[in-house]
Amino acid sequence: MKILIVDDHTVVRDGVRRLVETLEVSEIGEAETPSEALAEFRRLRPDVVVLDINLKNGSGLDVLRRLRADDPKARIVVFSMYSDIVYAASARREGALGYVAKSAPSDELVEAIEMALKNEPYVDSETAALMATHAGRGAGPDDLTRRELQILHMLGEGKSLTEIAEGLGVAYKTIANTSTRIKEKLGVERTSDLVRFAIETKGGRMLNR
Repeated sequence: MKILIVDDHTVVRDGVRRLVETLEVSEIGEAETPSEALAEFRRLRPDVVVLDINLKNGSGLDVLRRLRADDPKARIVVFSMYSDIVYAASARREGALGYVAKSAPSDELVEAIEMALKNEPYVDSETAALMATHAGRGAGPDDLTRRELQILHMLGEGKSLTEIAEGLGVAYKTIANTSTRIKEKLGVERTSDLVRFAIETKGGRMLNR
């Protein structure tokens, strides 16, 4: 088995390396930037990729899309610092088989890798519990489009609709209309409710992206 670890923190890569060395691994590759990740992926052709969602020089979700475009059968486990059902939904939408928060017990990452080898999905228990809680409220992040998820992320970062429109380079009316659709899907009435939802689904943590 060959594994590729993509994370911009050496200490995290070292920790994951020690974990996966307990498995029957023939080769372990490492990368810390999006460009390194793609190059090492093409060189190694790993059985499983462990991918950080927050990279210094780019987005892990962008890397996920690039790896899946290069090889639609790529088996990827997203390793995130957030127990975040919005990010988990985004990762799953882009083709990740696993999603594990870095706060989860180490054996959950090992299990996610083993499940990925079988082409089976896995979500760590804390994130899965959050997903189950919000599933009972009706529609959830899985029902949102990629752009809607992006706007929800930005609301969770504390950005106003005007700032989101400027950041995405679109008209304010476009963002306002999209915000209305998100509220309809999630069953909330006010933009402040969307902000609260975005924060709650990140386990109460704000994103630093």
